[in-house]
Amino acid sequence: MLVIENSKVKEKLYIEKLENGLTIMIIPKKGIQKKYAIWATNYGSIDNEFIVPGEGENNQVPDGIAHFLEHKLFEQEDGTNSLNVLTTLGVSANAYTTNNHTAYLFECTDNFYEALDELMNYVQHPYFTDENVEKEKGIIGQEIMMYDDYPDWVVYMNAMKGMYKENPVRIDIAGTIESISKINKEILYKCYDTFYNPSNMVMAFSRRF
Repeated sequence: MLVIENSKVKEKLYIEKLENGLTIMIIPKKGIQKKYAIWATNYGSIDNEFIVPGEGENNQVPDGIAHFLEHKLFEQEDGTNSLNVLTTLGVSANAYTTNNHTAYLFECTDNFYEALDELMNYVQHPYFTDENVEKEKGIIGQEIMMYDDYPDWVVYMNAMKGMYKENPVRIDIAGTIESISKINKEILYKCYDTFYNPSNMVMAFSRRF
């Protein structure tokens, strides 16, 4: 494994790329009980235009779809929600989307491997239907309106729009109510299949080994 050492904090980062392309990072910790895991893909809100590998056609997708996809991955075909499953295990779990990546993470003291199994399960098994996609539009619409009421967020987005004329960083990560209304299960699966593959992802761990 590639080893990167920081002598100031007396820590080492171990990096290994698996045969399937997934990059693994491990930061051993001494004397701590908490364990952390994060699984991220190089896919964020700015990736609203892309060419699917093996195809020549350019795809323009609705603003906010990376964030929408993040929300939907927790919902499983058997009717369970992986966030609830992780909470039942006593694990603090979350996910987030930025301009250039999406990440799924958890921290715990116990049940680490059970939580890791659940993380790997829901990130690798998307389940989108016409019904659950429509339901999510209402939930994310409420989130968009909530952020519209935050003065600091509105000022930030206005600054981004003032500084960038065409760069997609000027677009709200969650999109708009109008843009997410155009999202359907077919587009979600296309984005998932394009960006959620091992060679485009990294998994990192920080715990006592």
